[in-house]
Amino acid sequence: MAETGSAGNAANTGNVIAAGYFHSYSVVGLLAVIGVFFVAVAFGAGRLLRPVVPTPEKLLTYECGVDPVGEGWAHTQVRYYVYAFLYVIFAIDSIFLFPWATVFAAPGYGAATLVEMFIFLGFLTVGLLYAYKKGVLAWT
Repeated sequence: MAETGSAGNAANTGNVIAAGYFHSYSVVGLLAVIGVFFVAVAFGAGRLLRPVVPTPEKLLTYECGVDPVGEGWAHTQVRYYVYAFLYVIFAIDSIFLFPWATVFAAPGYGAATLVEMFIFLGFLTVGLLYAYKKGVLAWT
């Protein structure tokens, strides 16, 4: 009889934990629904309250207030994409360096994290040297 009672208590404890677990997710789900509702109400109110007076000037495409001239297709220099890519590489580098500095300060992680970070920085340095050798970093 005692075993059945303890098994029943374990099952009840599991049900209580599961109920608390699902209650947490139901709160998150309710907040998500409320957030979507607020956004939908804001967009709906904006659509209902805005004045709608279409004119030919308003229907023209423009960028930054400049009237369109010529074709809609424009060529873009590839070097801007390369600079953006290099920026992303160094942004990721800084994202890895800050946590590394905190782990490096913890006892017992010194030598391993130091070697790993220098390997990581070595890969980035090789990429930067390759970009420099190819003349990507020269502004023309």
